[in-house]
Amino acid sequence: MTYIPNSIEARDVASLVHMQTNLRKHQQEGPLVIVRGDGCRVYDNSGHEYIESVAGLWCASLGFSSERLAKIAYEQMRNLGYYHLYRHRSSESAIALAEQLVKIAPVPMARVIFQCSGSEANDTAIKLAWYYWNAVGQPRRTKIIARQMAYHGNTCAAVSLSGKPDMHAGFGLPFANFKHTEFPHYYRRHQPGETEMEFSARMAEALEALIQAEGPETIAAFFAEPVMGAGGAILPPKGYFEKIQQVLRKYDILFVADEVICGFARTGEMWGCQTFGIQPDMLTSAKALSAAMLPISAVLINERIHEAMLAQSDKYGNFAHGFTYAGHPVAAAVALEVQKIYAEIDIVSRAKRLGPVLQSTLGRLRAHPLVGDVRGMGFILGMELMRDGEKCIPFDSDLKVGTRVDAAAMRHGLIIRVVGDRLVFAPPLVIESHEIDEIGQRLERALDDVARELK
Repeated sequence: MTYIPNSIEARDVASLVHMQTNLRKHQQEGPLVIVRGDGCRVYDNSGHEYIESVAGLWCASLGFSSERLAKIAYEQMRNLGYYHLYRHRSSESAIALAEQLVKIAPVPMARVIFQCSGSEANDTAIKLAWYYWNAVGQPRRTKIIARQMAYHGNTCAAVSLSGKPDMHAGFGLPFANFKHTEFPHYYRRHQPGETEMEFSARMAEALEALIQAEGPETIAAFFAEPVMGAGGAILPPKGYFEKIQQVLRKYDILFVADEVICGFARTGEMWGCQTFGIQPDMLTSAKALSAAMLPISAVLINERIHEAMLAQSDKYGNFAHGFTYAGHPVAAAVALEVQKIYAEIDIVSRAKRLGPVLQSTLGRLRAHPLVGDVRGMGFILGMELMRDGEKCIPFDSDLKVGTRVDAAAMRHGLIIRVVGDRLVFAPPLVIESHEIDEIGQRLERALDDVARELK
């Protein structure tokens, strides 16, 4: 592609590094420059309109613009544009947001710790797991277990926690004390005749075998997303978290629920923990916390963790952790207003009402010749592309079917998320039923295009 000198595309290629992007390819193809958002739709600098079916990066829960939130940010910035939470300092918006999060937590939580991103929230939870076990006299508990294909962020520790080898390659990661148990993808990984409950039992047995092999006295915590996001919107199979938590309780291993994607009604309840019966010691949240309008994240900790932190503060005189922008008053004010909007529009009832519309609208594409499986919960759904869905025979990876569908969807004005040959959908929570229908129609046209190509 030849760029017009000084065009916005040429300026991008000459100055920016893009995350999760083939950098060489980007030099040749350049960016899609988004200039405006309205509800579930975004518009590029050529005026083309797209339905954003993944809420950006799972996060734009209230759509892509908001006059109301802009006014809140403006007023807070005029009054107090910045202050910190170090050394006994505080701000009204950070206090009020922390109170609200404790109030709506899925299980009793004692305190809230703010950061600026989901990655930082999970990184902080890792540190707190180590801090806890040091406090209670078990310093050998340093290993953290997560799952293959899990995604928990991109700091050095959070990406070590993540079970995605593509994000480790070339960086000298993961760190040695991060371990990964089985990827609980029932559709692709169940054995012939194996029920979901039997599959879940096998996943729990694999976790227990890993704990025993590593030594239970060396395991600090287990991290899990209620629904695995970047792994492909993978729902836990029936009985999975019940059986996993039995193993964790047996060996007294801390459970951290990564609610960065699932939190705030994505699964049809306020928290994924409520949807799947998870009782965590810590919970991490971000993304929809502020409807992605400003960067903010939070770790919720239970009394057990908090008591250990108090003991360590007695010992060392200081909780020596923090971020300059953690609990930023403007971000906190916006996040607090987002929580008010969620209450006003009854976001959980909305998800319960419209989530099934998303599931049924895209579920009918299970009959498409390229589609093998469709399953989801609330406003999150994964669609498996298969050569033969009934026999679970995948396409040859060289065909890059997922990439083809992605490109075809863009041509039809639909932005989707592709994980290998799996399509992922998590639209803004303010989407309406007619827009869900449009997603289905545009996606079907894209699938038809690729089916013709493959013939």
